[in-house]
Amino acid sequence: MKGDYQELVDEISALLGAPATLENRDFGLVAFGAHDSDDDTAMDPVRTRSILTRRSTPAVRAWFEGFGITRATGPVRIPAAPEAGVYRDRLCLPVRHRGVVLGYVWLLDTEPGPPEERLTAAMEVAARIGVLLFDEARAGADLSREFAAALTAGPGRPREAAVSALGEALGPDAAGLHTVVCVTPWPDGPPSVRTVPSAAALASVEGAEVPSLAALVRLRSPDAQDPATAAADRLRALAGPGATAGIATARRGLAELAVSWHEAVSAARAAGAESRYGPVADWASIGPYRLLTALPRTPDPVARPLLAGPNTELARTAEVFLDCAGQAGRTAALLGIHRQTLYYRIGRVQQLTGLDLGDGEDRLLLHMALKAARL
Repeated sequence: MKGDYQELVDEISALLGAPATLENRDFGLVAFGAHDSDDDTAMDPVRTRSILTRRSTPAVRAWFEGFGITRATGPVRIPAAPEAGVYRDRLCLPVRHRGVVLGYVWLLDTEPGPPEERLTAAMEVAARIGVLLFDEARAGADLSREFAAALTAGPGRPREAAVSALGEALGPDAAGLHTVVCVTPWPDGPPSVRTVPSAAALASVEGAEVPSLAALVRLRSPDAQDPATAAADRLRALAGPGATAGIATARRGLAELAVSWHEAVSAARAAGAESRYGPVADWASIGPYRLLTALPRTPDPVARPLLAGPNTELARTAEVFLDCAGQAGRTAALLGIHRQTLYYRIGRVQQLTGLDLGDGEDRLLLHMALKAARL
């Protein structure tokens, strides 16, 4: 498929006598023609970034869309705007199929520009590109549906059937080494798989308290998680501020897909609960949250008196005290308070909860309850 796009982009380049770039409707790079000019202005910041990072910024996208390219059915000429990083005039050929814009072919525009008959021929090639993009989007939607079903199907035969259908849709890739990435919260439907070059499938997963995006990411080695981390970072950027991501253990095949999804969701929740894990956490790094994420989401009653109103500072004190294994000096230093203040607060915690923090089981219960409440 990629070779087909490249051939069609090269055909447009030959017709119009200028290197062409093809982007999907989300401004993700699909293919680009060779640039062999000595004119440095041909590679302005916008074109350079598009090729190097394989997509444009939201600001650049909004600027170009302001010229009506999403509605246009023919070539659109866009003037240079150095303040936006666009040093040369652009010629945009909208790529449409069945009345829907699916992408854009971009070229540098020159005066007097290509003759009308060549522009018409180039638009015909763009229409052929539209057919490919449509077929790919439809295949991606089918794969997304199969992936979502495999993640959410009940145990037993329903899950086996869903995983089998996903395996058939993936083909030979199904037997490879993968990990699952969860990004949460996710605002809408899944983006194109082209948005994440290492992704074999993407799916929006509903039914949880917070809608999430699942990504099945191909890996070359269990120890080389870079593709998964890159996928998580890219998808988090699309999800918007506040999104976190989790990465599951690498596994071959799809038999344990449900386990991988549980791990990815748990790691994403832990990343949201504990800033020390960063916005992207992997299952192997989240320590006690492997167990805590399996607990009921309703806070344990023992912690409730500490989680509301004026007592939240007591909850923080108790959690740090328990993190420090009850070492008063270390706890006071971390909180920046006097030991006597610490002792007073711990006494209040015991009064409110009815627990004895000198007892190991009471300590364990409160520690787990406070950590789980972060989730």
